[in-house]
Amino acid sequence: MAAASTGRTTRGGNGTKAKPEDLEAEIARLREDVARLSAQLSATGQHSYSAAKRAATEGAEQLRVKGEAAMENIRANASDIEKQVSDAVREKPISSLAIAVGIGYFLALLSRR
Repeated sequence: MAAASTGRTTRGGNGTKAKPEDLEAEIARLREDVARLSAQLSATGQHSYSAAKRAATEGAEQLRVKGEAAMENIRANASDIEKQVSDAVREKPISSLAIAVGIGYFLALLSRR
């Protein structure tokens, strides 16, 4: 810019003299290029953010579905265990009572210590 303000010319990259008007036009083109690159980087960043957000949302949805399936499985297993215990008590009530008393006695011994 100092050359442009004093009216002197400088030499271009190919050995020819560069005029101040040419330099100003080149600076304007560079500014346009920088603005275009900034816009592209912004769009790329926005795209990356959107892709990451979408992936996180899909991952959270998959975890929710797996969690619900696991809870349903636990409920089904608990129901099966409850049915098995109920059937065993109906088939052998005295044995079931003896087992319950034994477990209670064992827990009482543990709680004393």
